[in-house]
Amino acid sequence: MMNIVLFGPPGAGKGTQAAKLSEKYGFNHISTGEIIRDEIRRETPLGVQVKEIIAKGQLVSDELVLGIIEEYLNNHRDSIGNIFDGFPRTTRQAEEFDVMLKKYGDDVDVMIALDVPDEELVTRLRLRAEVSGRADDADEKVIRNRIDVYKAQTAVVADYYAEQGKYVPVNGLGAIDEIFGRLCDAVEGQGQ
Repeated sequence: MMNIVLFGPPGAGKGTQAAKLSEKYGFNHISTGEIIRDEIRRETPLGVQVKEIIAKGQLVSDELVLGIIEEYLNNHRDSIGNIFDGFPRTTRQAEEFDVMLKKYGDDVDVMIALDVPDEELVTRLRLRAEVSGRADDADEKVIRNRIDVYKAQTAVVADYYAEQGKYVPVNGLGAIDEIFGRLCDAVEGQGQ
């Protein structure tokens, strides 16, 4: 089983590209946000717990996120591969994720990081707000704060995978299909 961490700041195009990679290679597209929303919608024990945490304005703990990911993986053991979109978000999550995968004889094969300049991210997110109506994408101050939080808390995860020789940066500028082609080259460079 191939496990890919698709990485990048808000607005880099992770969701769009993960869906395209999933379609081409037959991998599961695992978006932690989507899984959490699904758990809440289905009112599973984890979903109820997460809903209560979010209602209080708190962040979901690493343990809960990892539990949700592990449950998902247990229910999809027959997959040929997984693309993790939005996970892991911290070095601690990455370390715990490695431990979890090793229990099943798996590992992260590669972290593919979409590299996009800040100004392009702001432009993309504001455009996304116009199309989707997402309030968190409409305010430039909020967008820049999200980018800063990403740089301070999440970007360091790239260092963790770079130390393992698993970090592959990909130019995230250009048309969707151009970027997709670069991502396919990165995936196929891992033996897929």
